[in-house]
Amino acid sequence: MVEVLVNYGPILIIVAALFGFLMAYGIGANDVANAMGTSVGSGALTIKQAIIIAMIFEFAGAYLAGGEVTSTIRKGIIDSAFFVDQPELLVYGMISALLAAGVWLVVASILGWPVSTTHSIIGAIIGFAAVGVGVDSVNWGKVAGIVGSWIVTPAIAGFIAYVIFQSAQKLIFDTEDPLKNAKRYVPFYMGLAGMVLSLVTIKKGLKHVGLHFDNTEAWGLAIAISVVVAMIGKFFIGRLKLDPSADRDMHFANVEKVFALLMVVTACGMAFAHGSNDVANAIGPLAAVVSIVHAQGEILAKAPLVWWILPLGGVGIVIGLATLGSRVIMTIGKNITHLTPSRGFAAELAAASTVVIASGTGLPISTTQTLVGAVLGVGMARGIAALNLGVVRNIVVSWVITLPAGAGLSIVIFYLIRAVLG
Repeated sequence: MVEVLVNYGPILIIVAALFGFLMAYGIGANDVANAMGTSVGSGALTIKQAIIIAMIFEFAGAYLAGGEVTSTIRKGIIDSAFFVDQPELLVYGMISALLAAGVWLVVASILGWPVSTTHSIIGAIIGFAAVGVGVDSVNWGKVAGIVGSWIVTPAIAGFIAYVIFQSAQKLIFDTEDPLKNAKRYVPFYMGLAGMVLSLVTIKKGLKHVGLHFDNTEAWGLAIAISVVVAMIGKFFIGRLKLDPSADRDMHFANVEKVFALLMVVTACGMAFAHGSNDVANAIGPLAAVVSIVHAQGEILAKAPLVWWILPLGGVGIVIGLATLGSRVIMTIGKNITHLTPSRGFAAELAAASTVVIASGTGLPISTTQTLVGAVLGVGMARGIAALNLGVVRNIVVSWVITLPAGAGLSIVIFYLIRAVLG
């Protein structure tokens, strides 16, 4: 059946590119809230500022650090050996997966549901492979790991956020002189944020560009950066001239301003890391289609990226976030619990730390679920009444239906394409 690939090759690539763009659009609409939701919710940024900053950093991450090569099968979810004799099925499948996941992400974004883009594409790939090719073609162990991560990831992030938030309360907010203690302790938080963000960038962002650091080098570099960041932070916070005779509320407001600034920096780092990492959800399947068509049916483990694929992913993410991004941002930033800059910073830093832990241990992770878990952790620190349980329930339901929704849509589209092309 390789003649299908020869005869319809250019058409298949154009269709895959359109659906890849839709998928990138969905990633922008839904996932950008991971980096920006807490900043907007706490009032550190307006929605307009958040969208402009995210557009710059997401695109930079996707384009500069999205990688020259991408794995053709995301996360090793299916075994390509099953497709060697019928490579056209893998092409149809990847096209259906892109359309299915893209449609699901757009629907979820319109409803304001923060779902996992990684799980959407994985669900779609599982769907067409299990039904179209055979249940054995799916690596079910990996799928079980992903389902397990729904509980583990938010729990880890929630715990870390709770600890960071409580430490800030004890060391700064609940003291006699919150301003003096902020000047003393905030540089440590800045150093910690510097270390975690540089680790996220080194582990998630730079590996795609061919810059490889082993663990010792990565940690050494991250610690060096954290020391520099803490020193710069100490210098600037030391220069803040604030009225010592002002009342405590004024002091609190000034301390929150310091955290607001910190949070904007963490948000930029998260947006860059997210762009570099999650653009693969849109361009991986697209690169697979292009490489199989170009190789006339040969399936490579890694596909070199054609020059237009990365910018297509980057532009798709940016347009998605500019047109639809605000809905999910509001869900995460405003609707789960009331956020202040210090609470938002605790959530953002906890999410970034969880990403570092996961990439070190190979846990399959969803940035969305990590951040939602972290925001819940910060809310829990103020008691269960601080959480909007109706919103939390909707979010959990949307996570559970993401895999089956992606799979179901993908199966239908796969059969339609197969019917049309034979």
